[in-house]
Amino acid sequence: MSEKSTRRNLLQTLGASLGVAAASAAIPPKTPQSESAQAFGAVVRDKENPQSSTIIGMAFEPRERVRMGLIGAGLRGNSMLKTYLATEGATFTAICDPVRDHALEAQQTIHAAGFPEPALYTNGDHAFEDLVKRDDVDVVYIATPWEWHVPAAVAAMQNGKHALVEVPAATTIEDCWKLVNTAERTRRHCIMCENCCYGESELMVLTMVRAGLFGELVHGEGAYIHDLRRILNEDKSEGLWRRFPHTQKNGNLYPTHGLGPVANYMDIQRGDRFDYMVSMSSPERGLDAWRAANVPKDSPKWKEKYICGDMNTSLIKTANGLTIMLQHDVVNPRPYDRINLISGTKGVFRDYPPRIYLDDPAKEEFTPLDKYKETYTHPFWKANGERAKTEGDHGGMDFVMAARLIDAIRRGLVPDMDVYDAAAWSAPGPLSIASVAQGSAPQQFPDFTRGLWKQKRTNMA
Repeated sequence: MSEKSTRRNLLQTLGASLGVAAASAAIPPKTPQSESAQAFGAVVRDKENPQSSTIIGMAFEPRERVRMGLIGAGLRGNSMLKTYLATEGATFTAICDPVRDHALEAQQTIHAAGFPEPALYTNGDHAFEDLVKRDDVDVVYIATPWEWHVPAAVAAMQNGKHALVEVPAATTIEDCWKLVNTAERTRRHCIMCENCCYGESELMVLTMVRAGLFGELVHGEGAYIHDLRRILNEDKSEGLWRRFPHTQKNGNLYPTHGLGPVANYMDIQRGDRFDYMVSMSSPERGLDAWRAANVPKDSPKWKEKYICGDMNTSLIKTANGLTIMLQHDVVNPRPYDRINLISGTKGVFRDYPPRIYLDDPAKEEFTPLDKYKETYTHPFWKANGERAKTEGDHGGMDFVMAARLIDAIRRGLVPDMDVYDAAAWSAPGPLSIASVAQGSAPQQFPDFTRGLWKQKRTNMA
């Protein structure tokens, strides 16, 4: 199938799906546990044993080598392919991409790394359905456009494979439940690979939070502020699909990079949970201005109508009363920023640049985070930091994430993040859209754990 043909099919599917998603997102669940869980087919647990179906705390089955399949061998897929090949114990036995040239490039990457050439699946958008049936695949890594994350992850789990999926894991509340229910029914993990949780600063601050340096936590902030105007308008790669949600939805289209680390600081799903949120969007201006300045008048891009506000700002309240501000802007000229702030009764950390202030009335100013590196560097970075600087993208966080995941699978550990995190961190996307559409009305988060969030447990340790 040609790239042009694949793009046409993808856009048809995406357009239809986005319309359904927008309609369903506009009707928020009335309560986090009753109506939302019932409407989306929640697993009914044994009343005598309410944990009978959960996969919270479920370990991987240990294996010496992790045989992986890659679905989506584009820019991100090929980047992570190289990163996983650099970790100990991982190999790829199958590659799927409807653009055959992408699959061939991935095959050559694997061969050049000294591994046997993988099988290729390139016959259309649903070729992944054949890949996941293979007996020599244990784990599937999904790096497709967003709309294919859930179909690929569900197919993988239904065929006995663990699913590692790029962000966001899902774009509707219904699909969030679909991932949770499928993971529980099949006893397979679905892990959203939120690489920002494995950044050096993020893990260092997590260590400091757990050491009590910030006292009792009260507030956090996260964002995805990244000037993607050129990428969104390219006639290749993400430019073939990532601009189109801006014509269908008005809200936070990409919430997890800023939210994941803050959720870890606050022990979300591990003693607290997201309760409800409100959201508002600025006017849409950035994509129109870029098009006017850079796109030829005869381009089909001029037929597109952008409706997503440039800056979306959401406020989340947790069950324990903590607050989170979450922002999204990818269409204006601003320096990259995820904010990454956590504040408590004894001090505050804020990133970009990474700096910290601990209660000191005599000196009310920030100190660079590097001052604390020797004492609070996280064990994941102590073990992998040197290699991470040369083997992975995004400042090394990709390699640390991959190395930790493969090590956890090989040793049979409980993963740092699970399907409940994937669902909860993805939910602000559709909930923000519903809130904006209803004049910033509050939207309840479903309780994807069905009450088990109250149990204290530690991740990323």
